[in-house]
Amino acid sequence: MKVTISDVARLAGVSTATVSHTINNTRYVSGETREKVCQAIRQLGYTPDASARSFRTGKKKTIGFIVPDISNKFFGTIIESAENELSAQGYHLIIANTKESMEREETSLRLLTAGLVDGLLVASTMDSFSRLEALIPAGFPVVLVDRTFEDQTCPSVSVSNFQPIYRSVCRLAARGKRRVGIVGGLPRLSTTKERIAAYRAAVADCGLPQEEGLILCGDSMENSAPPCLDQLLERGCDAILVCQGLMASVTIAYLRGKGIQPRRDLDLVSFVDYDTRAYEFYYDQVDRIVQPVEKLGKTAGEQILLRVERPDAPVAERVLTSVYRPCGEEE
Repeated sequence: MKVTISDVARLAGVSTATVSHTINNTRYVSGETREKVCQAIRQLGYTPDASARSFRTGKKKTIGFIVPDISNKFFGTIIESAENELSAQGYHLIIANTKESMEREETSLRLLTAGLVDGLLVASTMDSFSRLEALIPAGFPVVLVDRTFEDQTCPSVSVSNFQPIYRSVCRLAARGKRRVGIVGGLPRLSTTKERIAAYRAAVADCGLPQEEGLILCGDSMENSAPPCLDQLLERGCDAILVCQGLMASVTIAYLRGKGIQPRRDLDLVSFVDYDTRAYEFYYDQVDRIVQPVEKLGKTAGEQILLRVERPDAPVAERVLTSVYRPCGEEE
């Protein structure tokens, strides 16, 4: 037979209202009484009715997170870090994987905002904020993660990589590299736009060839890196910047498979989006741009909790910074 709140109240010698206030922290309960209630809960193995509590408080204690590629450790690390922050406050996390599909993201937005969650974290793959905004109910708490929009009206947490990329290209030029290529992610994403803009600025300022053929974009998935690499090698690149961690890891292995050794045969700038030991041996042969992924997830968790608890809080754009580590530099 299911243990009820009345059973807990009877064993603890208090009213059901006192048990409810103890569980939900909705009213002061003395330490002695609280201990009696908690002891009764443990003894009986009572589990509070989440659906009933949700009905009373209007909250599900659940946050949704829409991500573009759950197999990418970058997003896996963000999810884990955000979930740690949320669970510490008694919230659960629901994940929706869009696979970089705008249509799948639309479906997830409609589903999750239809009463399933209290708020949303969104690493959007949309091509415009208006398309995203049209699917969000008025006043619904949303925080954009990693990917942003120029005309957004909701809070965001992202990482600026402009200066590290600019510095990396200038360092390549100073070492005599003349044909520096770049592999970006999906062209519509804010992350891709910023990274290519930084590359263009550095190439122009350093007097390097400004050729559109040296700028290629994949689809942010690992399998899109090799075709871009082949084209850049055919076009005589003596250095390549790969602007996404998953594609960068594949790049190192792919080049080695072709007998091309980073640093010796080709200078490589690699994004490091997550903690991995798989390519640690080669990292001392490449320049790295390291993103604060765990901090990104933690900050995202903090911001969505703030929006849920204080919907009228000022809209904030939190921008973290990555770190440029030239080849051979100690961490």
